[in-house]
Amino acid sequence: MTSRTQRLVDTLTARIQEGVIRPGERLPTESGLVETYGVSRTVVREAIARLKAAGLIETQHGRGSFVLARPSTTGFDPAPGTGLPDVLDLLDFRMGVEVEAAGLAAGRRTEAALAGLREALDRFAGAAGHPGAAVGADFLFHLRVALATGNRYFGDLLGSLGPAMIIMPRERLRPDRPDFARIVTEHENIYAAIERGDAAGARAAVRVHLANSRARLTTSPSGGPQDVAGGS
Repeated sequence: MTSRTQRLVDTLTARIQEGVIRPGERLPTESGLVETYGVSRTVVREAIARLKAAGLIETQHGRGSFVLARPSTTGFDPAPGTGLPDVLDLLDFRMGVEVEAAGLAAGRRTEAALAGLREALDRFAGAAGHPGAAVGADFLFHLRVALATGNRYFGDLLGSLGPAMIIMPRERLRPDRPDFARIVTEHENIYAAIERGDAAGARAAVRVHLANSRARLTTSPSGGPQDVAGGS
């Protein structure tokens, strides 16, 4: 019972954090959640109670449960700059956050979190030659690593940065270039370490991936990220 409840909590939390269910929107009905996720009403009710305790939703009598907006408590401006120095600074910042997030995710990942990571990774691997789709899938993968930590601050932080944190010269995403395959392999290595619960391996895989991202930017034929789309 506990594991089923936590898996449902993890799934609904991820949908809220990713913006699939937005602040002010109503969660599916109890019956809808039972049917969609194949769990009992008891599991659904316990999951709703945990989401309320976490401050993610509120229940209004006779109307259902609604997602709460989480107001910002700091003056941090997450909008990434567009110049090469700003982009490199952002990668350094991400290194500090995402390396630790991957280690925590390896120790805390659930079946639902792993399924979400696999789905994002497969979506990214299939996006060669489609920069817009690649950016969205790449960001989603990194966001889901953060969410797999079970610590909402990691997800909140990466969510505040948004897909704009994924920056790379457009030519690197062409399907005839080896760069894209290498990036997919780097993501596969992150996923594999998290899946097997290898915290040190997950940290190392993210560190290598972001260091390579930095190298790919600084060795761009254009000399910088002027012609960018995404795909870290």
